[in-house]
Amino acid sequence: MKKSVYILLIVLLYGGKSVAQKTEEPLVRVPIQQLFDGMKKSDSTLVRQSLAVGARLETVSKNNSGEVFVRSDSFEGFIKNIGKSTAGDLDERLTAIDIRIDGDMATAWTPYKFYLKGNFSHCGINAFQLVKTAAGWKIWSIIDTRRKEGCE
Repeated sequence: MKKSVYILLIVLLYGGKSVAQKTEEPLVRVPIQQLFDGMKKSDSTLVRQSLAVGARLETVSKNNSGEVFVRSDSFEGFIKNIGKSTAGDLDERLTAIDIRIDGDMATAWTPYKFYLKGNFSHCGINAFQLVKTAAGWKIWSIIDTRRKEGCE
């Protein structure tokens, strides 16, 4: 009897979160897809609409000595470069997406391959942090890795 009560409790506690996760997950995907659609179409307005005000863009890198550091870039510069590119030049292809949601915060882990003007450039992982605003889910930050090897 005790075992049945514990199982029921676990189902009640985690079952509700599962439903909320499944309901919100397609909505969390919207700004992520919007970002990559905007990149591919060279539509800086579409990219800007996916972002929260003050969004951050960072990359995990190594310096010449092999020490790891995090480089912060301006989303304004990123958006400006998208607007200057030709449609189809910037093609980031996600190979998977894993989304976790808790209330008004979500995290998305997205392995990717990036193609520049049709040629493979690099691969890595994007880690998105998103927040649910009055206007819907928005990207608060992206931190990524970039490499040329291990991209199978």
